[in-house]
Amino acid sequence: MTPVTPYRLRRLAAALLLPLAVAPLAPLAPLAHLVAQLPAGLTKGATVEGITEYALANGLRVLIFPDASKPTATINITYLVGSRHEGYGETGMAHLLEHLVFKGSTKHTNIPQELTEHGSRPNGTTWYDRTNYFETVPATDENIAWALDLEADRMVNSFIAKKDLETEFSVVRNEFEMGENSPFSVLLERTASTAFLWHNYGKSTIGARSDIENVPIERLQAFYRRFYQPDNAILMVAGKIDEAKVLRLIAEKFGAIPKPARSLDRGNMLFPTYTAEPVQDGEREVSLRRTGDVQVALALYHVPAGAHPDFAAVDVLMQVLGDQPGGRVYKALVETKKASDAGAFDFQLKEPGALIGYANVRKEQSLDEAKSALIQAMEGAASTPPSAEEVERAKTSLLKDIDLLLNNSERVGLSLSEYMAGGDWRLIFIHRDRMKQVKPADVQRVAQAYLKPSNRTVGLFHPTDKPDRAEIPAVTDAQIVAMTRDYKGSVTLAVGEAFDPSPTNIDARTTRSKLANGFKLALLPKQTRGNVVTARVTIRQGDLTSLAGARNRAAAVMASMYERGSKQHTRQQIKDEFDKLGSRVFFSGAGNNTTVSIETKRASLAPTLRLIAEVLKEPAFDAKEFELLKAERLAGLEEQKTEPQMLAFIAFNRALTPYPREHPLYTATIDEQIAEYKALTVEDVRRVYADVVGGSYGDLVAVGDFAKDSITALATELFGSWKSPKPFARAVRRYFDQPASDAKIETPDKANAAFLAGQNLKLRDDSRDYAALQLGNLMLGGGFLNSRLAVRIRQKDGISYGVGSGLGAQSLDSVGTFTTQAIYAPENVSRLEAAFAEELGRAVKDGFTAEEFDKARQGWLQQQLQSRANDGQLASLLAAQYLTGRTMAYNIQLEKWVSEMTVADVNAAMKKYINPAKLTAVKAGDFKNKPPKIVP
Repeated sequence: MTPVTPYRLRRLAAALLLPLAVAPLAPLAPLAHLVAQLPAGLTKGATVEGITEYALANGLRVLIFPDASKPTATINITYLVGSRHEGYGETGMAHLLEHLVFKGSTKHTNIPQELTEHGSRPNGTTWYDRTNYFETVPATDENIAWALDLEADRMVNSFIAKKDLETEFSVVRNEFEMGENSPFSVLLERTASTAFLWHNYGKSTIGARSDIENVPIERLQAFYRRFYQPDNAILMVAGKIDEAKVLRLIAEKFGAIPKPARSLDRGNMLFPTYTAEPVQDGEREVSLRRTGDVQVALALYHVPAGAHPDFAAVDVLMQVLGDQPGGRVYKALVETKKASDAGAFDFQLKEPGALIGYANVRKEQSLDEAKSALIQAMEGAASTPPSAEEVERAKTSLLKDIDLLLNNSERVGLSLSEYMAGGDWRLIFIHRDRMKQVKPADVQRVAQAYLKPSNRTVGLFHPTDKPDRAEIPAVTDAQIVAMTRDYKGSVTLAVGEAFDPSPTNIDARTTRSKLANGFKLALLPKQTRGNVVTARVTIRQGDLTSLAGARNRAAAVMASMYERGSKQHTRQQIKDEFDKLGSRVFFSGAGNNTTVSIETKRASLAPTLRLIAEVLKEPAFDAKEFELLKAERLAGLEEQKTEPQMLAFIAFNRALTPYPREHPLYTATIDEQIAEYKALTVEDVRRVYADVVGGSYGDLVAVGDFAKDSITALATELFGSWKSPKPFARAVRRYFDQPASDAKIETPDKANAAFLAGQNLKLRDDSRDYAALQLGNLMLGGGFLNSRLAVRIRQKDGISYGVGSGLGAQSLDSVGTFTTQAIYAPENVSRLEAAFAEELGRAVKDGFTAEEFDKARQGWLQQQLQSRANDGQLASLLAAQYLTGRTMAYNIQLEKWVSEMTVADVNAAMKKYINPAKLTAVKAGDFKNKPPKIVP
């Protein structure tokens, strides 16, 4: 439960949502039949590309998006209230209310527990224009009915109690403090507040600390009663659903909620926000002085609202400027070594928003030079028109993201919240259609209109007799109604099959084979919505000798260098080709492996694999690109030198796993990593590649819509004769029997602190004890808000926004780890440690109750089904099986153990393995300047 943070929001959206399952649409033929038998009180509205709108008499709007291809359903409710609607003294109220709505309602008194019991993936988010809550659950009648009942009840019957506010406000304050640790986030807030003099877009969604701490419960309750009503909400149900049955449930559960009688006397009127930001009349500048290791420059410009016809061209302009590596800002700053990272992003909002350029600048670089270059690159688009190639590249990339989003009903179910809040859900299709029509002249026109000095917040103010001001056009609700009234959309995408994600069926549907050189294949063809395919190529390489010391760092860098150019294509050409194919491709890896994650369509899978094979087999390892990558990594490391969470993480790992310096699993300090990067050369990377990389120990896993025989033949052609120059041997993990320890790291001027504690376990993941500890960890700290640690430290004591525990174990080595972690205000360190010790001691000594156990087991089993229903996670699972030598028989056995387990088994395993007296603990924070409070 968190406000959507503004930092690079638009550019990160696709990556953040990537793990969600791809979900095809159900056939639309029954719609006419449904209309004839709609439940009383429901009326049918528009249908666009598989999404149908309905309305209840009480004002609730309903969107239905059927999808039979996955056994999951997403229930998402969006309230048209965000930080834009907050008044004086109310900043952060929409977000604070989002937290309190999880505290319980009349019929659902323990919402976190219910979320766990139903195996849900839930959350709530708050942004400028809206708040939303969602649950993705296994698509059973019981789960869907429960989720709809939950959202209907907490719409008007949430407790919003004073006792909950007293603990939750400090949790939100801790979340506020977490953001305060980031110079970029704070600078962005300061810049926005300077750019927006009156409009609430200039205020952070999380609010002012004083408002969070002092808001009266009565004011929060009134805010809730005013905005959380059916006539201010939009419900979307997407996934594997019986549409007629879901509509009956919606009519039953939500239709019973009366439409509120709104009047001035009741104080619940919904007035449109009418504060308009005046036209900016000159350059503005804001400076931030705080502890940090990387300099930052921002340039913010006002732009029209997301529904305005100009915004499509603004979006393309943003991509022309901010794309990496082809964007003008990147080329002007990073390639010239004026900055380590640079780009641009925009906010697509209900009312006029912003386009922002940024540059991260290392200490030894000139911030003034970077600022000047950033402004020149941004405003230069007005005088130097974007080329047809730049515009086409930008459109291809942006449209690819929309296309991939619309192929996934679960992503659509969540992402439409933004467009609902922007005026109408159909705006996503209108924006897409408008973007297709954008020409270079349109992009230059909006650059000339909005990227001008008087509309900029970053520079100095210079009075002038003839101010050149940017008039920001408005868009009214009436205009939105007119533009959406008769909109029909494009052709609905192809549907997929109803796939059974049981381990038995996955094994039966998966074909495993091995090529002559040792390269392996695991192929699971199935019909998917939009013919989507999810795949992974894994290259395993080297051993303890060939990847020792600095060679391990070279191998890790190598994984990031692949997509930066091959012998036949430049970095930009590679990116362009993937965009044209509509393929989302990510290269990642550690020292002994490289993984290529792929999301594409059936028609693009073969050319995508060909380009990936070229990149892997014929990398350019370009010296210029290598130096750019080094600069980015060094800037990132320098930024982390004073970051509490990173410092605690490194110290914790060094204490628990003290591998020798030359070992590939050694945990290097930040200073050691910086020294390694500075000493590293592109020749080092080339030598490691030549010594160890080949296809003999690699594999290709594909799940989705493809022809098995064709992909097998293609894989044989691309990888079948590619041999590894040296054998691969996995890094064997060693069990370290470490004594207890307690370390404290000072991080001055950091509002947030970090805590890590844990111990090593002599344990593999194929034992009954591991299965028992999985449930024990879920009840202790692994559940969503309802675990013991979360209930005590977050819900009851209000100490930490993020608190929990984790448990992991190797598959081939008897090595496991139990960890606990939290973020908190430094002055609360004594309270935090006391609460941790008490809850962990109670769990080990007294154990868990039968009721806790039954609910945890039920939720855990449903979570396994959801995981296998996600094609990305399923592909990862199949790839991992090649290293472990397993099939889905392991998953069957693990779930059988859990199903047959008793609470006594779990309690015995916790006593056997978890020893509170043997914990390694690390704390990092500004303890000197914020002395710990004494525990009462």
